[in-house]
Amino acid sequence: MLSVQESLAIIRRGAEEILVESELIEKLETGRPLRIKAGFDPTAPDLHLGHTVLLNKLKQFQDLGHEILFLIGDFTGMIGDPTGKNVTRKPLTPEQVQENAKSYQEQVFKILDPGKTTVVFNSHWMDKMSSSDMIRLASKHTVARMLERDDFDKRYKGGQPIAIHEFLYPLIQGYDSVELEADVELGGTDQKFNLLMGRELQKAYGKPQQSILTMPILEGLDGVQKMSKSLGNYIGINDSPKDIFGKLMSISDDLMWRYIELLSFRSLEDIQQWRDEVAAGTNPIEIKKTFAEEIVARFHSKEEGQQAREGFANQFKKGQIPDDIAEITLTVGAEGLAIANVLKDTGLTVSTSESFRMIKQGAVKIDSQKIDDRNLVVTQGNEHIIQVGKRKFAKVTTI
Repeated sequence: MLSVQESLAIIRRGAEEILVESELIEKLETGRPLRIKAGFDPTAPDLHLGHTVLLNKLKQFQDLGHEILFLIGDFTGMIGDPTGKNVTRKPLTPEQVQENAKSYQEQVFKILDPGKTTVVFNSHWMDKMSSSDMIRLASKHTVARMLERDDFDKRYKGGQPIAIHEFLYPLIQGYDSVELEADVELGGTDQKFNLLMGRELQKAYGKPQQSILTMPILEGLDGVQKMSKSLGNYIGINDSPKDIFGKLMSISDDLMWRYIELLSFRSLEDIQQWRDEVAAGTNPIEIKKTFAEEIVARFHSKEEGQQAREGFANQFKKGQIPDDIAEITLTVGAEGLAIANVLKDTGLTVSTSESFRMIKQGAVKIDSQKIDDRNLVVTQGNEHIIQVGKRKFAKVTTI
């Protein structure tokens, strides 16, 4: 059995902040399994590696013998989390929430042990709350305190509307901790206000206050913006082994270390050894391959991780075009079609803005020739092999 300090070292790994750490130590010293809460709104049906930063930390708590409360915010999902939003977020329908929640459960157990995880839905208690109960809950916090929250403050000062129901979101998230009697709540750094609300409401309802652990927000493949499916800079945990491996190999050498620190299950000693090897002259691509194989194996299998690595070597080290290249017939018309639109319409990019960005980065090739002219027009009556980045190919016939 690990000591408190040994457990704390594991808990601290990769964490941004622990509030209040002395309280967490006191809880660990009791020796009892702690109730560890993390909430997920089923706003989208697919999880990506950005979500797994938090899930990995839950797995560490689980391995230390603590009770994991995986909260699916089916009630709050119908409000819409206002965190980071400059406009009122459109609420989901009950049908959308239920469909996404089912998908969430199927995916999280690729990381968490289903036999040691309690899945809870906040509609279980929120649906029973009367209007009087909701008013009493709302009385526990002030408008002034709500407006201290960064996104609300910016919207208020910028003249952007804030709907009354958006104020209910952090209140309900906090009340979930009251109902669940959470000892610790985990969340991203952007959730700090909501996590602190849980502490405040637990105190208001005469409950012991939870400790808070925040995890960093993982940057997407561009290394700049938060990983997001809508931005096209994500790696889905349900992506194919080939796609996961290829996307991870496309990240920069600097970003590689960020991903390794937050996503790898390798020991800190192993990671430091990798850093020492690179400093001594080892090509970072070798470390990246080992890391990418680990991630593929986690969400698929060890064999598929090895196969993805071998496939990558065959495809890229030897300069081969993949056997399963997509063949697309594209109507460009008599005047032709701008390359940015060609990339978007063939699915090689998610938007024309991403097309421009990839061209600027020198990541677009037509028939093995790199292009740098964003105004290039692709004419009809031709056949081209178009490549974006290291892993996306299409054989395009224009008509």
